[in-house]
Amino acid sequence: MRLPDTAHTSRPWRIHELTGDFRLEDVWELPVEGGRDDFYRLVQLITSFGPSQSSSRASRTLFAIRSKIGELLGWDGPDTGLGSRLPSIRYRLPADLREATSCPEFGGLPFTSLYLTDEEFAAETANRTVHGVMHIGWVPDPRGGYRGQMAVLVKPNGLLGLAYMAAIRPFRYLIVYPALMRTFARKWRASAGEPAPAHA
Repeated sequence: MRLPDTAHTSRPWRIHELTGDFRLEDVWELPVEGGRDDFYRLVQLITSFGPSQSSSRASRTLFAIRSKIGELLGWDGPDTGLGSRLPSIRYRLPADLREATSCPEFGGLPFTSLYLTDEEFAAETANRTVHGVMHIGWVPDPRGGYRGQMAVLVKPNGLLGLAYMAAIRPFRYLIVYPALMRTFARKWRASAGEPAPAHA
């Protein structure tokens, strides 16, 4: 479920210290709930995810098309990302975050982990169109447990980046995010050893 921006901006996340020059693109409630100590399991689930694992054929097709277009237009080459076209925000990390628990690295998505605390995880990606940050939070819920929340922050690269973000927005909202949430829900249940719902 998409959330208002204030669900992210009103919380005292450490990510705010690092992303003052980024804009908040999306905030989503993740279909995962658990106890305080389950956050690392969520981070492991996210870092192990790959587009091929999506439950939606349309979503997998969109990822494949985006990959091919990026290859043809040179959007994702080694000279377009972190450390070449622009610096990583890793260099903005205060000492306590640099020394925090080591992060799991991504297997199937082009993200680089930034930091991990008991209730926050952040990672970044960059190409010729945009510099993006994914922030995962573990938020207390009214029933005494916790739930996952994801925020996407972006810094588009000029007119190309602005046009790109505008062009993909309807596909993200109608296809990519709904499929992603279904996949997360299924994998979360499986990691907890819970049976899938009868209608799944």
